[in-house]
Order: sequence, then C-alpha cells, then structure tokens
Amino acid sequence: MRNMIMLALAVTTSLAAAQTVRVGMAYDTGGKADKSFNQSAYEGASRAAKQLGIQTKDFEPSSAVPNIQGVRAFAKDGTKLTIGVGFANNESVTTVAKENPNLYFGLIDDVSAAKNVASLVFNEEQGSYLVGYLAGMNSSTGVVGFVGGMDIPLIHKFEAGYTAGVKAANPKARVFAQYVGTTPAAWNNPAKARDIASSLKARGADIIFAAAGGSGSGVVDYVRQTQCLKAAQLPSGVKFSSDNFKNVAKSAGYKTACTGETRPMFFIGVDSNQNYLGDFDKNPGTLNHGLTSMLKRVDNAVYALIRDVKAGKFKGGERRFGLKEGGVGYAVDEYNRSLISSEQVLKVEAAKVQIMSGAIKVPTK
Repeated sequence: MRNMIMLALAVTTSLAAAQTVRVGMAYDTGGKADKSFNQSAYEGASRAAKQLGIQTKDFEPSSAVPNIQGVRAFAKDGTKLTIGVGFANNESVTTVAKENPNLYFGLIDDVSAAKNVASLVFNEEQGSYLVGYLAGMNSSTGVVGFVGGMDIPLIHKFEAGYTAGVKAANPKARVFAQYVGTTPAAWNNPAKARDIASSLKARGADIIFAAAGGSGSGVVDYVRQTQCLKAAQLPSGVKFSSDNFKNVAKSAGYKTACTGETRPMFFIGVDSNQNYLGDFDKNPGTLNHGLTSMLKRVDNAVYALIRDVKAGKFKGGERRFGLKEGGVGYAVDEYNRSLISSEQVLKVEAAKVQIMSGAIKVPTK
C-alpha cells in the first residue's frame, strides 16, 4: 500500500510539473533593471509567476550573445511561451516562431508576421498627450522639452502626443525635441541625454519629458544637479509667467541652490512610474522634481498574455493597449500629489474621456 501511495504522489508531482507553464523573457538593451520599459515587462512576468504559478527564465542580450540565440535557446528547451521585449526582437522572435509552430511567442512594441506570435502594441501617444497637458498647465516659462531615445517612428508617437497635449493646455507654449541617436545605443547613453537636457534648459525649458529608456537617467541626473531655472539666466524672449509651486515646501538643498527669482525644474518619467526618482532629498513632503510619469503598462500586457496561455486561450496577431484597455496613463502618487492640483486632475481626466470617445484624436507623428 505504501509503495502505491508513493507512486501516486510521484505521478501527481510529475503531472503538475509537466503542466507548469514555462515563460522565457528576452529583454531589450538596458536589461530588466532599467527602471523603465524592460523593468515593467519583468514586473508583469514576476506577478504572473506569483499569482498564476508559472515559471519564468530571463535572457538579457549582449554584444557576445545576440537576441536570436536567447530566443532560440528558449524554444529548444520547449518553453511554452517566449516574449521578446522591444521592437528589436521582432526578427529574432519571428524567425524562431516560424521554426517552432507548436510553441507560443509574444512581441512587445512591434507586429510580427508569424501566426503563433501575439504582438502587443500600445497607443503611446494617448498617455503622452495627458502628461503633455500637465506640462502645459505647469510650465513657468511656456517652454518645455522632449528627449527621445532612438530616432524612430515609435518614439515619434511619444513626441507627437506630448506636443499635442502641451498645446491643448497652453496654445502659446513651445516644445523643443531632441533625440539621443539613431542606433540602439541611444537607449543606453545617459551622458548624451544629460547634454541634451542642458541644451533644452538653455532654451528656457523647465519641464523635460524623457522617452529614452536607460538614457533617461541622464535627464534625471541633470535635473537633480540643476534643480531650478534662474531669471537672470533665461534666454532672450523667455520670462517667468507663473509660479504654481510657490507654496510647496522646498528642501534645504533647493533653498541653497535656488536663491533669488527662480522656478523649479522637472522631468517627466516614462513607461514605469518614475516619480520617486525626483525625490532628491528622500523626503516626499518637500517639492518633488518628477512632475509625473507616462505609464506604459507593459506589465499588464505581459501578465494578460501569460494568463491567456495558462488558460489555453492563446491567440496570435496584434493586440493593442490604449487608454480604454488600461495600457497607458499618467501617475499621481505621494511624490507628486502636492504638484498637481485636483482641478488639474479633473481637466486631464476630461481630456482622457474625450480621447477614449474619439472626440480628441491624438496625432502619432
């Protein structure tokens, strides 16, 4: 009898192991700890592992081991679902998916021609419009900036939506945009992004939206060092026209660095909620330099795809995530709540409703 029980337990354990869904995550340049796009995908997979009981394995590309080797290794191991994070994985995912029609694949930020690939794409312009609207309402100079990573159509959607939102809130505002580069290295060059932030400030920009992957840390670092704009250093034709943050408590460091006629400088985060990065003095009670973040819910998309595979409901083809689907948005939390008034939130929410209804059509380029 004891042997029969042990055999039954062994069979049950074996069946459970066989039924466990294994998911391979092939990340883009910057890796899963980039505090942005990749990390959001990682968080979605981690949530699925905890809540759905699936197993995950990660692959982070390098110059020595390109994306396709990682994707192919997952397939060779019989991994049921492999997700390529970022458009740079399209060729790798599509090639390996066609080689393995019995397996499932996901691709984020691009559309694959392979039938067994679920292509997860986003309406980045919609979320960018909302953070642009906030920038337009809060800029003290009427000049704001945009730092893009790689100069490609995907990031042009961020720029176009942001610019439209800024102009909707303040038709007289000016938006200056610059890109880090034209190759994938643009996602991981914070020094160049920092230089761009400096040039934007020199033109009078007090709020800078960085859609630049790992390079965005350079913008955050520049704002950390600079903290404010000084009236005496504003370029010709630019002057302070508002002081929305006059009554927000400032850190001792800010008061020391920003004496005289000054206004705070802010960044806008991207993909993940990066508001906390603007808490330079580690005190949420003082002025935060992250105005808000454009949320691109890659985590939700990854989780939804894994859930479908787990439930036996995988479907290939394009899946789009916009405001209606909870795929994009903006962040308000303990770090920036004192920066954004309830009246401003109501205006942004009204714009959000109009976008979802089609009354506002956000440009993509």
